[in-house]
Amino acid sequence: MEYKILGKSGIKVSEISFGCMSLSEDHTQNASLLHSAFDQGINFFDTADLYQFGENEASVGQAFKGMREKVVIATKVGNQWKEDQSGWDWNPSKAYILKAVDDSLARLQTDYIDLYQLHGGTIDDPIDETIEAFERLKESGKIRAYGISSIRPNVIRSYVEKSNIDSVMMQYSLLDRRPEESCLQLLNENSISVITRGSLAKGLLAGKNAQEYLSRSETEVLQAGKAIAKLAENRNASAAQIALRFVLANAAVTSSVCGIRTMEQLKDVAATQNVQALIKGEIESLKDAIQPNVYEAHR
Repeated sequence: MEYKILGKSGIKVSEISFGCMSLSEDHTQNASLLHSAFDQGINFFDTADLYQFGENEASVGQAFKGMREKVVIATKVGNQWKEDQSGWDWNPSKAYILKAVDDSLARLQTDYIDLYQLHGGTIDDPIDETIEAFERLKESGKIRAYGISSIRPNVIRSYVEKSNIDSVMMQYSLLDRRPEESCLQLLNENSISVITRGSLAKGLLAGKNAQEYLSRSETEVLQAGKAIAKLAENRNASAAQIALRFVLANAAVTSSVCGIRTMEQLKDVAATQNVQALIKGEIESLKDAIQPNVYEAHR
């Protein structure tokens, strides 16, 4: 497994990371899956206080109790569950972040979070106040680094200009190339790591039957899937591995988060480490299979 530095933090993370949102409610089963991922070279695990009303964090914390220093744990904040748990409200306030971090630390059974991320964001947020909260947490040692999870170029630019973020998590795949328009280059130039999500496009780039995706027609999805499958056959690799190699080929990308539910899925994505990086001609052949898309809002 290749490991890269997260932004300017000095934290080394595996290029394939584990998206914990897909974990079950069975803590024992989750621990087995998470430990297996670690054994296969994955050291970076991403969760959020929103998932399963906090139980997702609790499961991750329980699994890694006793080996905390060997793993990199990322979690997120900003979505506040309503008292009746019927939904959640967006709350990026300084007061809420400073309170929510302690709840996450307790569930994760740790005294520090490696990467604390704002779980969304709009240009109308009190961004300076939000940054103040993260900076205070970093100074106190409760977090080692902070970032945002956002696909909005205007929000991303604002944090690049105003903050010391080390990462931006964003959706990026052969079917969703919107980040290529401006965000990837901007972040790379500022030594801010991109953590990709949705890089298998809900399985559509890993062999799942074609259907409409974002603004993509079924025909476009089919074309992209065929291009991935053809290269996978030539490389003696799986479609998922080629789809992941595509996003990892971009210099801005540090790690790709994969939602993993089963040992079979884990084995497939972890084996991406055995697939050599795509060469320029291969990348271009994939890009030629489908026209790039661009952001229509929040520019």
